[in-house]
Amino acid sequence: MNRKLKITLFTILGFITTVIAVVGGYFVYLVTAYHRIDDNLNLEVTAKGQVKDFISTDMEYSILSYNIGYGALISDYSFFMDGGKESKARDEKDLIANVAGIAEQIKQANVDIVMIQEVDVDATRTFGFNEVEDLETKLDFGNYVYAQNYDSPFLFYPVLDPIGASESGILTGSKFKITDSLRRQLPISTGFSKFFDLDRCFSISRIPVSNGKELAVYNLHLSAYGSNPAIREQQLNTLIGEINKDLEKGNYVICGGDFNHNLRIDSDGSKAPDWAQPFPHNVLPEKTAFGFSVSNNTDIEVDSCRNNDAAYKKGTTFTVLLDGMIVSDNVEVELYQVLDFEFVRSDHNPVYMKFKLKNLETEKKAEVKDEKKTEVKKTETKKTDNKKEEKKTEKKRSK
Repeated sequence: MNRKLKITLFTILGFITTVIAVVGGYFVYLVTAYHRIDDNLNLEVTAKGQVKDFISTDMEYSILSYNIGYGALISDYSFFMDGGKESKARDEKDLIANVAGIAEQIKQANVDIVMIQEVDVDATRTFGFNEVEDLETKLDFGNYVYAQNYDSPFLFYPVLDPIGASESGILTGSKFKITDSLRRQLPISTGFSKFFDLDRCFSISRIPVSNGKELAVYNLHLSAYGSNPAIREQQLNTLIGEINKDLEKGNYVICGGDFNHNLRIDSDGSKAPDWAQPFPHNVLPEKTAFGFSVSNNTDIEVDSCRNNDAAYKKGTTFTVLLDGMIVSDNVEVELYQVLDFEFVRSDHNPVYMKFKLKNLETEKKAEVKDEKKTEVKKTETKKTDNKKEEKKTEKKRSK
């Protein structure tokens, strides 16, 4: 074998060995860096201003749920995991300006409680910009609770434009005092896909009610990628288990966020992407329902999420109602609607709801009053019937 051939072969062998070492080293890093965030984690309530000590019954309030797509998924953006091309925000200045625009949208909605999903704290895809801190500063809520959804190691995918490392989660803001908040971990895939689906969670923030009960505000973001029907079922079972605990205590429940299911009752999953399968409405606890099905006024003509396989084109792009709010039957829904923001600042439109917490004591008194009225009517009817019988008996005797 001549010298040139030997050099060529050694060069090729050296290159292959280097590639194997780099790829192997990366997978070792990925496995060792992977971790789960603690379940049943008590969350810190951040005070940023004045708050009301409690929420009153029989008063109208408003709440908004908004997945902001980490501030990057604007209308002409396409995301690689949906079949598109991009993985990161295009430009840091544009990202910061877009998050400011999202904050302005929320402020203009003038709601009492907000639930925001896909908010980055420190991520490659958003240039390390702290969106949580920025939104807490810009929005007019006295209390905030942040629950970390995932803390991902550097993902070298896609290879030519890797999404990198991500620390991201869900943010709840309230004009009422949040006494405590809890992070509940959701089941996720245990296979290789867990590195792409990452952690999932929901938070439960508690607000005192004027009648001594609590309003439990559930903020959630269920899995979209890497999950299967069994994982989706386990996640819903975990969520429903917590909701049932609040129902047993007689608390008020509003559970909102990104369900990553098609929430329309008549939805058909045969032509939908995996992340838009029909929501199994039959699993909801007896005393709960989605707000749109019990609202006095409902407007869900517009969908809340678009497919990110390409830039958004109205009337052409696949859209679906992924975002929503579940309410307990002691919450009266006055108005429920998807706000048509035409996916300008996010791949999601927000869901807006006006509601009242029913006065349980008033209802009980009314029930007792109705029962008394019924008893009085029964007694009067019985007396009337007796008198009729007596008259019939007297007539018979006279004959």
